[in-house]
Amino acid sequence: MPTPPRPHFRLLACAGLLACAFAAQAARLPQAAPVDPLEASIAGEFALQAGQLGDAARRYLQAARSASDPVLAERATRIALLANEDALAREGYALWQALAPRQSAPRQAVAATLALRAGEKRAARRELRALMGAGNDGWKHVLAALIGAVGTQPKLVVAMLAGLVDDGELPDALEPWLGFGGLAQRLEQPALVDRIVREVVARFPGEPRVALLRAQLLREDGKLGQARPLLAGLEDAARSSPQLRWSLAGEYDALGDPAKAAEILARGPQDEATHAQRAALLDKAGDKAGLAALYAELRREATHPSPLRRLLLGQVAELLERRDEALGWYANVPGEEAQGIARLRSANVMFQLQRKQEAFAALRAMQSEAALDEDARRDAYLLEAELRLKDKDAAGELDAYARGLAAFADDAALLYSRALLWERRDDIARAEADFRRILVAAPDDVNALNALGYTLADRTTRYREALELIDRARVAEPGNAAIIDSYGWVLFRLGKPREALGHLRHAFALQKDADIASHLGRVLWVLGEREEARKYFDEARRIDPENRALQRALKEVGA
Repeated sequence: MPTPPRPHFRLLACAGLLACAFAAQAARLPQAAPVDPLEASIAGEFALQAGQLGDAARRYLQAARSASDPVLAERATRIALLANEDALAREGYALWQALAPRQSAPRQAVAATLALRAGEKRAARRELRALMGAGNDGWKHVLAALIGAVGTQPKLVVAMLAGLVDDGELPDALEPWLGFGGLAQRLEQPALVDRIVREVVARFPGEPRVALLRAQLLREDGKLGQARPLLAGLEDAARSSPQLRWSLAGEYDALGDPAKAAEILARGPQDEATHAQRAALLDKAGDKAGLAALYAELRREATHPSPLRRLLLGQVAELLERRDEALGWYANVPGEEAQGIARLRSANVMFQLQRKQEAFAALRAMQSEAALDEDARRDAYLLEAELRLKDKDAAGELDAYARGLAAFADDAALLYSRALLWERRDDIARAEADFRRILVAAPDDVNALNALGYTLADRTTRYREALELIDRARVAEPGNAAIIDSYGWVLFRLGKPREALGHLRHAFALQKDADIASHLGRVLWVLGEREEARKYFDEARRIDPENRALQRALKEVGA
């Protein structure tokens, strides 16, 4: 299922039909004729927005050659990689290297990815080793290069990873070992994972994060019962280590126990960040009594509350549905950054109090206030769209996104949210185009990878393409319930219901979600387990009776 999200390159806005027409016309232009770089860039942008990644890469490559611009060459290369047109990516890379001869780690990572995808073992090993020696962060680029080839050369990626471990190439620091151990787990290489864990235990004896790693790997493997005792053994150590306490709470939350995570964070010195996270976890756990106790605690300590404390008090009051109290706290928040958030929250509370016109007027004022922080202005468009959706104002919702993207061209959060709007309206082509615009600027954006992969699996027959996108997201965040659900769902769509079932059960254990429950019910129904399927359909109905995945599943099975 899609996960609920900023790139740097500004794009031109256009309607989908115009984009397709312009891209098609651009593709027919004679290649031998002199190319105007601006025209080629615009044509490439239109092709990109139409989802025609190969054409977009070719036009950007033409523009780069004509303008001798390394930035355009890099853009062409990255789009070609995204399109899985490796020959075109090599052309772009060669031009990029010629125009900007000085090597950089990000470009070397691209070279390693291309060598891996082509199965060129020696070249890939050479690039990876050079990256490992490229400073403290070299290992991060190695990890990125390996991940970039997982979809096409998984066996070679495993061999390269094992070689790096065997040859002692990994730095003598815990973080790289944790990163590469996580990759081995995601690639389902238990023997390699065991080797890495043994090495980590030997190199860093007594390090609590090693136990955290083992618990994380067990959780990601669906062995939740085995992970929990390891976490329990770290609770005493966490009392004296704020960093460990946060990590332990995060692991309990990932295990599907936000109440326990909030309890862990409550043990020890408190600050605004700790209080805020406790509030979020208590709300996630549905613990109103715990929230009320936290609210009382915050008020007792707030003789002269800071801006952040006032903001937090307003948010907790809002969670407790004490809306007039929330407005009172928000009205007295000083400071530009905190005030922007307070004004957004105030608009949301006014909408809940049925003061809708006041809420929309407040958001429009924020959007046009040039002195306001850019994030707050951007978020004012997002919130307006969300409230228009709640108000069943379809035209107003789309207009909010259009105005937002005119003001913040190519903003990832706006594009992601608008893509979900297009999907709800069954306009899959436009949804895909918005997701791909995010991925061109940020190829490893996990939310966009997962959402696009899920959309293709759920709403088209392009299952293999969907699987590759979801696999890339899985490698980055293997414990993410939404991504595990997407993976299970695409396996089901590929005709593998038995294989899908275990992943969907794992996802639901991590997150009680209506989409996941609906998918579980659908798969169980196909497998003949209809009583259990009905249980999950009922669970999905309890969580969200209007869930669209549930409605589609019930229609498909006739339940």
